Amino acid sequence: MTPQQIQALLQQGVAHHRAGRLEEALVCYRRVRSGAPKNFDGLHLGGLVAFQQGRLPEAIDLLGRAHRTSPRDPICQMRYALALMATQRTAEAEKHFRQAVKVKPDFVEGWENLATCLKIQDKLDDAITCHEKVAVLQPDYASGWYNFGLTLSFIGRYADALACHDRSLAADPNYTLARFGRAQALHQSHRMAEAVEAYDEFLALEPSNHEARSYRLFALHSLDGVSREQLFADHVAYGRVVGSPPGPALPNLADSNRRLRVAFLSPDLRNHSVAFFIEPLLAKLDPAAFEIYLYHDHFREDAFSTRLRSLAAVWRNFVGQPHSAVEATIRGDAPDILIDLAGHTGVTNRLPLFARRLAPVQITYLGYPNTTGLPAMDYRLTDAIADPFGEADHFATEKLIRFSPVAWSYAPLPEAPEVAPSPFAARGHVTFGCFNTPAKITDSTLALWAKILVGVPGSTLRLKGAGLDKPALRTHYLSQLSRFGVGSDRVEFMVRTADTASHLACYHGVDVALDTTPYNGTTTTCEALWMGVPVVTVMGDRHMSRVGASLLTAIGHPEWVAASTDDYVACAIGLVSHPERLSRLRAGLRPEMQCSPLLDHVGQAARFGLAIRECWQEWCRKNRAEQATTPAVECEPVLSA
Repeated sequence: MTPQQIQALLQQGVAHHRAGRLEEALVCYRRVRSGAPKNFDGLHLGGLVAFQQGRLPEAIDLLGRAHRTSPRDPICQMRYALALMATQRTAEAEKHFRQAVKVKPDFVEGWENLATCLKIQDKLDDAITCHEKVAVLQPDYASGWYNFGLTLSFIGRYADALACHDRSLAADPNYTLARFGRAQALHQSHRMAEAVEAYDEFLALEPSNHEARSYRLFALHSLDGVSREQLFADHVAYGRVVGSPPGPALPNLADSNRRLRVAFLSPDLRNHSVAFFIEPLLAKLDPAAFEIYLYHDHFREDAFSTRLRSLAAVWRNFVGQPHSAVEATIRGDAPDILIDLAGHTGVTNRLPLFARRLAPVQITYLGYPNTTGLPAMDYRLTDAIADPFGEADHFATEKLIRFSPVAWSYAPLPEAPEVAPSPFAARGHVTFGCFNTPAKITDSTLALWAKILVGVPGSTLRLKGAGLDKPALRTHYLSQLSRFGVGSDRVEFMVRTADTASHLACYHGVDVALDTTPYNGTTTTCEALWMGVPVVTVMGDRHMSRVGASLLTAIGHPEWVAASTDDYVACAIGLVSHPERLSRLRAGLRPEMQCSPLLDHVGQAARFGLAIRECWQEWCRKNRAEQATTPAVECEPVLSA
């Protein structure tokens, strides 16, 4: 092939490529490599197409060969690093990103991608340095400010993140992703009403952004006054927008009793509440009946991740991978049951993949207090207190499986401190407390707490949670409480502690824990009880408002579940009115929990296994029924010669 012919093919390929006709471009680049195997453009551009199509091994091969052909081309080296990063080869990717910006120090895109690679490796300070470099090189770069804001959010600098997104919009008012970033920063700052409004503004411009819809749905749970009907309608609308795009046929054998491959997908298979509750089940599931696959989807892996990995036949981390690559991997694994542990939460939302039907049976559990809204999500695991029979079924697109007396399985921290005496005697006054995330502390919750504090003269309130070191949040809480006669001297704010054991020790200074409404605590409720602290909750009309009722009933204390807000106030005041009884309760709570279904890990794992087996058997029955009703294909008779 002559140089002129090669050049003509390259020009054709580039024209197709720019027009988005990737298959046609691919043919041209392959022909170039056939005639000139070491042609840099044929390798480089062919590798780029492979990367864009999600064929990562081929992309790495071609881009690597192109890089070796022209090692000082920064764009090729950056793209090679991107392909490496997509397959979790982040250390190699970082090396190539760094080389690319060394060759071209003003390479803005290279610095941006290096920042992303560093963020995936949890090297957040280094990532911020890269973002600062971009800001200096190109101060009007809207995408740069947006990405800078996302990284700042990872380290809790939400006000600075919000400022970055505002800078992005100032640079380019049409850069809609910055509006999404603003909404997320407001959400993370617990400014929920503003966050929902910002999500709505963004979705008006980008209605097909499923991730933003999920964030918005999650934020709605932390607002007062959102009706159950409206919340359900919004989830159903999400399912309509995502749709049910057809996927390839599933290869799974419809055998009711065989060993099942069960996969769990979550960004929280690390030191996170979801992991705390799933580990006891994974540890006790019958290995002869179930083969466990764990799909993590977060850049952070820790000692907890290592523990979980030891319980799985296969562990994968999908962080940074496009949906197409994740889908291909999961289909290749062919799980019989795929369990979502995130719902409409998480840094990366994979619910659109569930819409494409990746497994015969798809279940959501644990990580989200509501329906997903997806028609392709078959079941949601729960209990009859959190989701009462009949009533709750009308507000779920999934079939509700009430598999146990309580839907959670709590594993106390082995190094948790011993229960300490009630602090009332030492302090001379009652201390109420709440360690729930501030996102759950609504104005209606603060109003109830104020009534309790007024009803118990001299009592104080201890609050602990991420973000309570921010002056704006403290000022808002104190302002709301002062409206009802509670001075700032009666409120104690605590910042995050170094580890979970230190966090649990903070309960030594709390007499009674107050649950939030309408969004109850889960992990915090279990932790308070384990540390001997009674918890008072008010039961509402939906799952997120009934978690406290489920947990307290499971340990034998339904009397701490209030049927109304007035009862909630009266219950809290009544508990602290008898210090001697409170001391006895404190000493007996941990043994009561140890004897409850909440800590019956073997029994709970058996109930969980039975539930998902029955879901599988239902699919097998439907599969056989469909096969039985499919008309047989009549074949032409074969005539002998």
